[in-house]
Amino acid sequence: MGRVSQAQAQENRRRIVETASRLFREQGTHVSVADLMQAAGLTHGGFYKQFASKEALIDEATSHAFAELTQRYTALDQRTGQPDAAQQALIDAYLSVEHRDNPSDGCPVAALAGDMAREPGNHEAHRVYTQGVSDFADRLATHDQDGITRLCTMLGALVLARATKDSPLSEEILTAARTALTATP
Repeated sequence: MGRVSQAQAQENRRRIVETASRLFREQGTHVSVADLMQAAGLTHGGFYKQFASKEALIDEATSHAFAELTQRYTALDQRTGQPDAAQQALIDAYLSVEHRDNPSDGCPVAALAGDMAREPGNHEAHRVYTQGVSDFADRLATHDQDGITRLCTMLGALVLARATKDSPLSEEILTAARTALTATP
């Protein structure tokens, strides 16, 4: 079998990183390389042509997930044009049934928290995750409310809503958190 071109190799790497980013958010970083490569539509052997280890892929996929988060909320800022409206749109999107039901396309803070708690602090993914949490908290801060508190409320509500997804309590949790975060003091 012939060698793939440099352009095809770059495309394969992009596809692997995007697939890993989605699968890790949906299923956790314990997803096997074989399952990941199958989901990307590539051979298992091709993985090691692109990455030195699964940890290297976790690092890159985590960075990719946080870049997507930043792009998504920057687009909200640009679309609304007003900080208060952007905050409201961000909260509404984050604490929505759609976000609850689609972790593979959702927030890496919520989806990867358990995995990152088990990662050694010296891994790049852990550093990227920590910086991503800090950046997201900064984005959530208002003149009246601390960003870390707002992030904890949103994250906790999302995790609990996902854990109780098949009950009425799930939507009640999302609604209560949205109300708490948007109530005028």
